[in-house]
Amino acid sequence: MALRLEELAKTIDHTVLAPTTLSVDVERVCDEARECHFAAVCVLPSFVPQAVEALRGCDVKVCTVVSFPFGADSTRGKIAAAEHAVAAGADELDVVLNVPALRSGDFRYVRDELVALVRAVRIKSVNAGKGIVLVKAILECCYLDDKLKRLACRIAEDAGADFVETSTGFGAGGATLHDVELLRDCLPEGVGVKATGGIETAAQAEELVAAGAGRLGTGRAVEIVQGFAQVRG
Repeated sequence: MALRLEELAKTIDHTVLAPTTLSVDVERVCDEARECHFAAVCVLPSFVPQAVEALRGCDVKVCTVVSFPFGADSTRGKIAAAEHAVAAGADELDVVLNVPALRSGDFRYVRDELVALVRAVRIKSVNAGKGIVLVKAILECCYLDDKLKRLACRIAEDAGADFVETSTGFGAGGATLHDVELLRDCLPEGVGVKATGGIETAAQAEELVAAGAGRLGTGRAVEIVQGFAQVRG
């Protein structure tokens, strides 16, 4: 069955994470997301309250990042940042795994950290009277071989993460069909795959969704849905 525009829009996290981001950029992204009915906007942590207010009452979620973009903050710092984001109103968290620890073979550290973070987020969301806050574990696949990607998938699944994400979009490489297919193959149906990094066209977006991505992170969301509509128009 052919992908519909509304379905494509609901896979997209409209993203604005550059260090040059201004408040007016967040306002624009929220306006665009509201108009296009994207799944979420993904903003830097300090912009969460602004995004929450801008999107109040609509069907677009607010996502933010934790330990971005390297994942190498202390466990205590990651948990505090995640709890603060939930308290500020975030509906979804994109959490970078400790890539240096993973590459160093300290798998227990990476697992225990993600377990503790997911548990803290679940408790904080209940105490705040929110529904489930999604946790997406970013692997930064461009720095991992396939064996480590598979291991990271098992860690994320065991920790209770809701999604596994290919990339931060700020590493040496972004989303690839190979990585999306590999992650999708490694994970159970209940854990989604999010592709992020270098997604600029409707054709790319369609390919990644067909490969198994349930979410796409991109700063070119409007151009993608416009291009999709033109082709299908």
